[in-house]
Amino acid sequence: MAIGPIYQKLSDLLERYTGQVLLANRHWRAEVALKPLMRENLIPDLDSLIAILDADANSLLARQCVEAMINNETCFFRDQPNFALLTGPVIDSLREQRRMSKRLRIWSAACSTGQEAYSLAMVFAENPEKWQGWNIQIIATDVSRTVLARARQGRYSQFEIQRGLPVKMMINYFTQDGEDWVVDANLQKLVSFSEHNILKPAAQLGSFDVILCRNMLMYLSEDKRKIALERLSGAMAIDGMLMLGAAETVIGQTEKFRSSRDFRGFYEKSQNDAAQIISGERLTG
Repeated sequence: MAIGPIYQKLSDLLERYTGQVLLANRHWRAEVALKPLMRENLIPDLDSLIAILDADANSLLARQCVEAMINNETCFFRDQPNFALLTGPVIDSLREQRRMSKRLRIWSAACSTGQEAYSLAMVFAENPEKWQGWNIQIIATDVSRTVLARARQGRYSQFEIQRGLPVKMMINYFTQDGEDWVVDANLQKLVSFSEHNILKPAAQLGSFDVILCRNMLMYLSEDKRKIALERLSGAMAIDGMLMLGAAETVIGQTEKFRSSRDFRGFYEKSQNDAAQIISGERLTG
């Protein structure tokens, strides 16, 4: 089904800022998401909105439209079976490999409002003896400034707190404030949030042992998806692990990754990519 001119312009705007495309089944969601912004700015309809955006494509309003259209769906311990595999066998394997350096870096890419990053932090906080003396860094990034502001606050509604979060962890790591629940200050210190577009180089973020980029690649066009996977590969350690969403895969998308030999649903660097990195290190070493 061909995309209408209004939604094509909105899709072009979204892709320009984030790399995401406005899928046909998300048209209604985009319109619903834009209505509060239109009311606030006394814009009567989408046609009028497009006319304003055409006049100034780099305006604050354009950025606000993009923020409104981004899909920020997330929850605590999302896709629990795969998350348990990550925080159990996968990280245990990396812990053994990193036993000398006692350093582990994890990147929660497209982190939205932070539930994924805080879920990881809680897993480490639940096992203080196991991770005593370790330097654990959890870096969470997103292209949306709005969701990053919320993530840094660590404030969640009753509805958000009930989605995937065990009651015990809610009691141990959150404090009720009115109708909201706020992440414990000590837990917040375990996570660092920053703005980043995964289509851009990530050299400033450093190298990661684990990268989570879940349920985001599906919204990218094929060419942008390939670029994103190249960026993720460039930011991952030779023996690191990539975790995608349950409905996502690298197969047929890139030569930078291959399916993990040990952990189903996870991805590691391809042999060619790892060999190139090792060769480069020898040349510069």
